[in-house]
Amino acid sequence: MKTSWINTRWLFGGLCGVVLLLAGFGLASPALAQQPAAAPSAGPQVTAQYRLAAGDVIRISVFQSPELSLETRLNDAGVISYPLLGSVNLGGMTVPLAEKRLADGLRTGNFIKQPQVSVLVVTVRGNQVSVLGQVGRPGRYPLETGEVRLTEMLATAGGIAPTGSDSVVVTGTRNGQPFRTEIEMAAAFAASRLSDNLVLQNGDTVFVDRAPTIYVYGEVVRPGQIRLERGMNVMQALAAGGGLTPRGTIRGLRVHRRDANGQVRIIEVPMTEHLKPDDIVQIRESIF
Repeated sequence: MKTSWINTRWLFGGLCGVVLLLAGFGLASPALAQQPAAAPSAGPQVTAQYRLAAGDVIRISVFQSPELSLETRLNDAGVISYPLLGSVNLGGMTVPLAEKRLADGLRTGNFIKQPQVSVLVVTVRGNQVSVLGQVGRPGRYPLETGEVRLTEMLATAGGIAPTGSDSVVVTGTRNGQPFRTEIEMAAAFAASRLSDNLVLQNGDTVFVDRAPTIYVYGEVVRPGQIRLERGMNVMQALAAGGGLTPRGTIRGLRVHRRDANGQVRIIEVPMTEHLKPDDIVQIRESIF
């Protein structure tokens, strides 16, 4: 019995040694040995409709031709310099079209019979839009898809800030001519006016101005600056200011308003009067 126990222990130890040796060569665990190598980091998640532009950085690979692999940047004319082909204009092309142009050049030049070319966008630098003003994250943002609308870009930039206006100004170039339009955001979401949800283009600038304000002072609970909402009248402005104090009166209510010539006029208005940006509403103290 003792001899049998020693032989069993020796056999178990030998098997463990073999397992450890195989593990050192990566053979002990088929599941581990068959795990694929880590994939190279992908570029931005651009769609097939994305069009290459000046400044974009791309990585070109040709199947079974590693010597033709290249990472390069499109110059200001949208052109790259590629081995065997020289200067190749890829500006304005989608990724599939760029792959086809490179493959056609290698095929027609009799360099490779059946080239399989892949193009990866590493960095989007060409197709960008500037979002400025009263937004969550002002900055420059790439047009990574073929069609980006105004509302999508504003969402990418963190949305309109609480101090932002309800209207947005978009400037850029269309058909070679300067372009400027002002869009009411409420209209951009209206089912009957989807055209106001503008499709942005490379080089556009989206500007969100500060929301218009008015000022209420005198005998109100919370005097000060108030955001001017669309269609706000005097009564609504007073409500936003917390209402009148016990000493306040609406008799002789006055509004200080700047006219077209820049002169400030003091006018008496009814409670239903619609206010204008920078109006100053004055609430007097009751004499009784």
